[in-house]
Amino acid sequence: MFDRDVWQEIFNTLKTNKLRTFLTGFSVGWAIFILVMLLASVNGMENGFVGQFNDDATNSIFVRPGTTSKAYAGFEANRRIQLKNDDLEYIKQSFPDDIEYISARYNANATAKYKSETGSYFVQATHPDHQAIEKTLVIAGRYINEADVVNKAKVAVIGRKVAEDLFKTEDPLGKFVEFNGLPFRVIGIFTDDGDDNAERRIYAPISTYQRIYGNTNDINMIALTYNPTYDLTKALEFSRRLEDLMKRRHKIDPEDQAGLYVWNYAEAFENISSFTAVLKGIGIGVGFLILISGIVGIGNIMVFTIKERTKEIGVRKALGARPRQIINLVLLESVFITSLSGFVGLFFAWIILAGVGPMFQTPAFSNPSVNLSTVVTATIILIVAGVLAGLIPAMKAANVKPIVALSDK
Repeated sequence: MFDRDVWQEIFNTLKTNKLRTFLTGFSVGWAIFILVMLLASVNGMENGFVGQFNDDATNSIFVRPGTTSKAYAGFEANRRIQLKNDDLEYIKQSFPDDIEYISARYNANATAKYKSETGSYFVQATHPDHQAIEKTLVIAGRYINEADVVNKAKVAVIGRKVAEDLFKTEDPLGKFVEFNGLPFRVIGIFTDDGDDNAERRIYAPISTYQRIYGNTNDINMIALTYNPTYDLTKALEFSRRLEDLMKRRHKIDPEDQAGLYVWNYAEAFENISSFTAVLKGIGIGVGFLILISGIVGIGNIMVFTIKERTKEIGVRKALGARPRQIINLVLLESVFITSLSGFVGLFFAWIILAGVGPMFQTPAFSNPSVNLSTVVTATIILIVAGVLAGLIPAMKAANVKPIVALSDK
């Protein structure tokens, strides 16, 4: 394997046949390059899809009312469903072991004013648990607590962009901002893994906004996270139970998909996983087809090489070279070219991904990369490909009779 004379002979052969060596290596290097880039692209798409949900807990479920499309239980169709505070408590009591965090949402818009600065922002009035559901990171001050909700306090947690818009370089904590003419004290500043719009949002106690809008107990949505130990099957089963419960409570036909919307992130991840699995399968399939074409090319080139070196092989066998030595020589040359060119293809793919990959940060495509297991797999493929490509020509060379080889023209 590490015979110095054998390797010197291999290098001399490669040096003598530069064009053949280049074409042989290029076919495999290009195949590996395409394989890695295809898999990286699929991973980039998967990262982009998953990244769109990074600003929320991945075990989230959202319950949103709609308008019924079917008559049911004495009620006519086109009935608008309205969630109430009681619905939140009802869900809590019905699923004590299934729910991790739960919060209602009451949505409003506000024209905010601080000194001479004004701006229009989306206000989301919530419960304290909403911080964990939305994965809100408070970078200064604090989030809404239970005391704020009970006391209907006029306090607000503002997004980083809101702070920049209204306060410029001033510290917002403890300052009062007018929302539609009503003073709210800023108790916290948050950042969000979503886009900039997520940081142009304001959080306030839900009880405060319900009182402002006529002492209502209406809510726009219920957001919750289920037990994080649940697998996909359990998560979907809980989602179905929750939907059935809420439809019975609000007298909605079980088959009516428009009356109540229960959206589970687990369903989105299931769809994403299925889609990316198909893409990965296609990418691997295309990459392997390209690799196989490269292997076939190497095999053809090695057959041609053996034909060119028929006399040389005949002399070797006449001088006592054993078939195993001939096979070893041809296989080593094939494996060396294949492995070296494959690693070059891997290297160039890695350079491109490292340099250009971070520049791709879009909602549908983000950080294309390939994990270590893929590189290891590709390396094994290279070695096997080199052996397969050179095996048949090597065996053919080993079976050549010296008298036939020496008489070859």
